Amino acid sequence: MLARIQHRGPDDTGVLALNNTAWLGHQRLSIMDVTGGRQPLADPDSTTWIIGNGEIYNFRSLNAELPEGLVQTRSDTEAALHVVMRTGPAAVQELNGMFAFAMAGADGSGLVARDPMGVKPLYWFESGGVTFFASELRAFDVEDRPEVTSFPPGCLWTPATGIVRYTNGVPVEVRPAHRAQEPEWDDVVLKELREAVITAVRRRMMSDVGVGVFLSGGLDSALVAAIAAREAAERGEVLPTFAVGTETSGDLIAARRVAEHIGSDHHEILATSANIEEALDEAVQVIEHFDPALVRSSVPNLLLARDASKKVKVVLTGEGADELFAGYSYMHGEDFAEPDVLHAELVRNLEGLHHLNLQRCDRTTMYYGLEAREPFLDTDLIRTALALPPEWKQRVEGRPEKAILREAFTGWLPKDLLWRTKEQFGDGSGAGTVLAALAAAKADGVGGGWVGEVPTDGWELRSDEEVLYFEIWRRHFRGIRPNVTLGAFATA
Repeated sequence: MLARIQHRGPDDTGVLALNNTAWLGHQRLSIMDVTGGRQPLADPDSTTWIIGNGEIYNFRSLNAELPEGLVQTRSDTEAALHVVMRTGPAAVQELNGMFAFAMAGADGSGLVARDPMGVKPLYWFESGGVTFFASELRAFDVEDRPEVTSFPPGCLWTPATGIVRYTNGVPVEVRPAHRAQEPEWDDVVLKELREAVITAVRRRMMSDVGVGVFLSGGLDSALVAAIAAREAAERGEVLPTFAVGTETSGDLIAARRVAEHIGSDHHEILATSANIEEALDEAVQVIEHFDPALVRSSVPNLLLARDASKKVKVVLTGEGADELFAGYSYMHGEDFAEPDVLHAELVRNLEGLHHLNLQRCDRTTMYYGLEAREPFLDTDLIRTALALPPEWKQRVEGRPEKAILREAFTGWLPKDLLWRTKEQFGDGSGAGTVLAALAAAKADGVGGGWVGEVPTDGWELRSDEEVLYFEIWRRHFRGIRPNVTLGAFATA
């Protein structure tokens, strides 16, 4: 199982067998305490061990509340071990971060938990009295994969209780704090939002190795890059940024201008018809998906990750902003004209991210041993954003999408870039055009493909692109029903 996911942690391998009751295996991507954080980590008496994927951003404050001398390393994962050992499984809700971790005790005890938003992936299945967990579907034997399901975000598991929910990833209890009779936001609101975003980025700069930013040139990644560049400058460092696109793509041109403005060490990856086509098969296999929107963005993501991983081990992205601030164009149609309906759609999108964009983002980066972090999915920022009236997120009277976020960062970017119209990543990079042409050419060669047909017990294939991607997916994941796969694969 470890060998199949070695790409997720190419720096080290750690294994531990406990009296035939538990087996822990870990592929390490060394980010915190590079020399001393080897996993599995144990308590001083070697009674309990932990392995983890991800980051606990508040580990220093958690450690400060522990008895002096208890903590042995500078690893954030060790904080989770001691906090849970001290106060029990419910202590998982004290962790602020993205994580999937497993603990096992010499007495047969155990705990497995996943972060509230499902930023980090986790899959599981039970067979013959044994429960198996892993970070990717590919870790499991082929014959077992149809039985594997996604471990739900915001949940924990123990041998005694099974799965228990410890928190709601999206705080659905949050209701807008301002009323509709306040038609416009003020400086106080803008400052609160701006500080929440800055704090979220600052938390994700936590690292003992290099941190960069995936810079698409769109609003979300540009703001993350601008904030991160200031943080890096305060440390006497220059922020690396990475952009991908075809030679004349809007994303590449905009990213170049953002990089010049913030003074980053900018790297461009040129996407060509040849390397886009070459990366397609790999992209479908890596993300374990054939949805056209995900594949279109996964291909440039892979090209980006492959290059960035040669220079840094951590990248920040703009994922989540569209779900918080109604960035998608369909959200501004008549179906979502009612504020409460729009708010409910934002919550629905956030709750489903671990199945879709987060799966694509994690898979394409970790395939090259690169960790992606998403500031806009910070728990505190989510609460701040969902407390804003949905009316303020609507596109009215010429106001573009995400206007409140743009205005909160007035002066941080050139005006034309701050108010630049949104493009989907796969389209803005130019990859979408190349892939659509590739799919059309293939369909012409086979008399139109299978559009409108249902070749499995999944759904009707909706386009030439989906036919092409499905054929690739089926080669790699034969025997798995697509409707089960796409609904059960969460995150990654």
